[in-house]
Amino acid sequence: MRKRAAVLCGAAAVMAGTLTAVPADASPSQPPQTARAAQLSWKKCGTDDYPTLQCASLKVPLDHARPRGRQITLALSRVPHTSATYQGPLLVNPGGPGGSGLSLAGFVASALPKAVASQYDVIGFDPRGVGRSTPALDCRPGHFDPVRPDSLPLTASVERANVRRAKAFAAACGTKYASVLPYLDTPDTARDMDVIRQALGVRRLNYFGYSYGTYLGAVYAKLFPQRVRRWVLDSIVDPSGVWYEDNLAQDRAFDDRHRALMAWIAQHDATYHLGTDPARIESRWYAMRTALAKKPAGGTVGASELEDTFLPGGYYNGYWPYLAEAFAAYANDGRTEPLVEAYRSFAAVDASGDNGYSVYSAVQCRDAAWPRTWSRWRADNWAVYGKAPFMTWNNAWYNAPCAFWPTSSLRPVDVTNRKLPPALLFQATNDAATPYEGGALVHRMLRGSSLVVEQGGGNHGITLSGNACLDDHLARYLADGTVPRGSGGADAVCAALPDPQPLSTAAAASGTARGSTLHRLLGFRG
Repeated sequence: MRKRAAVLCGAAAVMAGTLTAVPADASPSQPPQTARAAQLSWKKCGTDDYPTLQCASLKVPLDHARPRGRQITLALSRVPHTSATYQGPLLVNPGGPGGSGLSLAGFVASALPKAVASQYDVIGFDPRGVGRSTPALDCRPGHFDPVRPDSLPLTASVERANVRRAKAFAAACGTKYASVLPYLDTPDTARDMDVIRQALGVRRLNYFGYSYGTYLGAVYAKLFPQRVRRWVLDSIVDPSGVWYEDNLAQDRAFDDRHRALMAWIAQHDATYHLGTDPARIESRWYAMRTALAKKPAGGTVGASELEDTFLPGGYYNGYWPYLAEAFAAYANDGRTEPLVEAYRSFAAVDASGDNGYSVYSAVQCRDAAWPRTWSRWRADNWAVYGKAPFMTWNNAWYNAPCAFWPTSSLRPVDVTNRKLPPALLFQATNDAATPYEGGALVHRMLRGSSLVVEQGGGNHGITLSGNACLDDHLARYLADGTVPRGSGGADAVCAALPDPQPLSTAAAASGTARGSTLHRLLGFRG
C-alpha cells in the first residue's frame, strides 16, 4: 500500500521504575564461521535513503521436517556493523504477516543512535512467500480493485457478493499454491529465522519485531529459547486470541480510535468547519459513507474504499490531518478529488499489496482454527457491529477467506516462556491494532521481561517514532542489556507524543517525519 508522509510535533515524556543492567554476553569481534555461513554472499544494494544496505539470498526447506527436500529462497538485507565492539546480528521484522523487512533494516540502523547501531549487523528479511523471496504469493491479482461491494451486509444480495469474493480468493490460493500453503505459517517462519541464524554463523540471535512480528518473535523464543539474546517486541499481539478473537478485539479498539479522530477534528473546527460536537461530526462521517455507497467518489471511492482510507488513521495519528482535509472537502463542499487522492495515498492496493494480503491470509488461516460456518461469523460480527460499527464488517470480509481456506489449521503456540534472558516489551495504552491487554499478557507470559508503556498513546509501532523516552529505553537495552524494573503492571511509563496539528499550522511543518517513515514501512492490518 502507498501512504503519504505525515508529521508530528514535539514530545513530552515521563519515566518510572528503576534500571537493571543485564550482562551483554556479546559475540567476539567477528562472528564465528559455520558451514552455512558460506551460503550468504552479500552484495551492495544501497538506496538513496540507505546507501550502505547489502542484499543476499538464502535457501531454506519448504518443509523443515524434510530438510533435504524442496527448497525455497528468502531475500535478506543487511546494514553491517562498523564498531570494533560487535554484538551480533539484529534481525528485524515489520509485522503483517506479509510485511517485507528489507527496507526496515536500513530504517532501524539509521534511526537508532549511531553508537548503538554500529555494534550490530542489522538484518532484514522477506519471510517465506513475501516480496523478493521465492515463491512469492499473489493469489488473486486485483482482489481489492474498486469499487467493491459495500462491506455492510444490509441485504442478502450484498452479503452473498462478499461471501463469493472471500470464497474466490481462498479457492484461487488453493489452486495456485496447493503445494506451498501447508507450510506458510508462523512456526515455519520461525524455523526459517533459525536457518538465518545458522547462516550468519552465530549461536544466539538479537531480534526486534513490530506488530505481528511480536508473535513471530515469541514463537521463535518458544521453539529456540537457547538461541535468544536481546529480544524487543513493540505493539504486541495477544497470543490468546490468535487470530479470530484478536480481530474482533481490533474492531472495538479501532472504533475508539475513529472516535478519537472525530474528537480531534472537533478541536480544530476553525480549520475543518465540521462542527465542535464529536458525535455530530461522526454522524456526518457516516452520512458521507452512505452517500458514497450510492455514488462512489470519482467512480473509485465507495463505502468499502472509504473505510480502507480511514483505517490508517487508527494505526497512526500523523495521518489525521490528511484524512480530515479530505472529509471536510467532501462534507462541506462536495469535492471528491481530495478523497480520491487520500484513497490513492493510503488505501489503494498495488501488486505488493496483493502479495502482502496473500501471505497475510495464508499465514493467519493456517496458524489457528477459524469458524467454518458463515452463520457464526454473521452472528459474531453483527454483535460487535452494534457497539463498534466503524471497521467491524470491513475487517470481517478482510479475514473471511479463512472460513473457506483449503488447508487444515495448526494449534496456536503457547508462548509462555521461563527460559529467556530479559526481553523488552513496548505497548501503547490505546493501540487499536494490538490492544493493550495483549502486551500486558505477554509481559506475564515471558518471565523476566520488562514492559515499557506509552501512556495515552494510540499509535501502532511506537519506538523509533520520535518519542525520546521510549527510544532511550530501547537504546540502553541494545547497548548493554539494561532494562527498567518497576512495581505493578508496567516497569516504566512514557507519556505519549501530542496529537498532530492541522497541516496549515507552523507546528505541523516543524515536526519530525520519523514516525511517518516507520509507519510506511509497517503498513496496515499487521
